Amino acid sequence: MSRTLLKSTLTLGLGVSALLPVVLLAVWSFAGRWYFPALWPSEWSVRAWQSVFSPTSQVWTALWGSLWVASVTAVLGTAIALPAARALSLGTVRVKGLLSALLLAPLVLPSFASVMGIQVIFIRLGLADTRPGVVLAHLIPVVPYAVVLLGGVFGGYDARLEGAARTLGASRSQVFWRVTLPVILPGVLVSLLFAFLVSWSEYLLTLIVGGGQVLTLPLLLFSAVQGGDYAITGALSLLYIAPTLAVFAVIAPRVQGWRT
Repeated sequence: MSRTLLKSTLTLGLGVSALLPVVLLAVWSFAGRWYFPALWPSEWSVRAWQSVFSPTSQVWTALWGSLWVASVTAVLGTAIALPAARALSLGTVRVKGLLSALLLAPLVLPSFASVMGIQVIFIRLGLADTRPGVVLAHLIPVVPYAVVLLGGVFGGYDARLEGAARTLGASRSQVFWRVTLPVILPGVLVSLLFAFLVSWSEYLLTLIVGGGQVLTLPLLLFSAVQGGDYAITGALSLLYIAPTLAVFAVIAPRVQGWRT
């Protein structure tokens, strides 16, 4: 009984700690006047939401920019990480140590220094201030995370299944789509989710490589924070959280309910 009570208490505590910031953001978004030391707004207002959803607002442009960049980055990052993780996990390359170090280096190196070098190269290639350039920049932190996640998936993968399928006459493409992918699909979905979240929350790379021309929600949110308008910040923060929760809600049941 005590163990059940402890588990319920921990679950409740985690739920409250996760929901409390969201509740506070919602309160701030409707706060007209809220001054210290008051525990509750003295005045309520929908000004922030009217501003966010006004026809002249940049929110929709930023939202579409974030969705486009994060979605393309997630798909490309997972596609690049898939063969790399397979090669590292199944030992199909001789220089596993060197390849692993190269793939995981972006997680260790200072991001600001690498971004400045990337910006110079992208300017010369004409990729600066463009969405494709921002996507390529986001792949730098996304691919290592995807490699780590998919490496764990391939760690428990039995490659003999592919050999058996080839023996029965399946082509390479048939083996991948009908044998390999169904087995590793939960890991691929998790990789897509985390790649999307990493790209979605990226600020520095978008700011420097996008040059302010590629507008995303993080850029708009940081601008609101610097402006000191807490109501607008609260409303934008809720909009910033909503798509990530939606993506998680779509992917999580498919991963949890999958049976191999």
